[in-house]
Amino acid sequence: MQKKSNDFFVYPPNLQILDLASMVGMYRSRGEPRRAPSGEYFACTHTRKLVKEAKFWFGLYYSQVAWDRLLTKNSSGYPLTDIEFNILGMAVYPPDDNNHRSHLESLTGIIPQLSFLIVNDLCQFGFLHEYDDGMLSITDNGLKALEGFAKRAYERKFVPEMLSVYRGQHARPQIQQAEKKDTAQTRLF
Repeated sequence: MQKKSNDFFVYPPNLQILDLASMVGMYRSRGEPRRAPSGEYFACTHTRKLVKEAKFWFGLYYSQVAWDRLLTKNSSGYPLTDIEFNILGMAVYPPDDNNHRSHLESLTGIIPQLSFLIVNDLCQFGFLHEYDDGMLSITDNGLKALEGFAKRAYERKFVPEMLSVYRGQHARPQIQQAEKKDTAQTRLF
């Protein structure tokens, strides 16, 4: 299913280059207002205009107007991305009829640490409910946020075919490993 709009937040595609502490710090500081130092300006990523105050998103800056424009209807001020949309959608239509937290996190297409943080926040903000056994269910607010994102991105009501897992695009990102040179040293492991 083709998106009609890309007017929403997006995580950087190369988050795997960050160490865990940096990634958690950037995730936790998203949406924080920042003020440019005296005599300097930020450039709004969305409007390309210079601003003195902006909101922070993984190294990018957004003016308040642009930030508000990117927030989706019924998101309660939570910046939704494709990832949150897919998690919420899988809570409604779980792949393999398995809505266990670990299973849904494994199908997000992002690094495990970030999917863990996102699911925690979706529960904290009242979009998902996690039961004692780790099963997830979507709340009424979660359904409203899901529909708001579907209308923003696809300009229609939510259907499962909008989810990356149902389009076969749910593999974890591959972390490139350095190639080892052949040496005369004996391998111990």
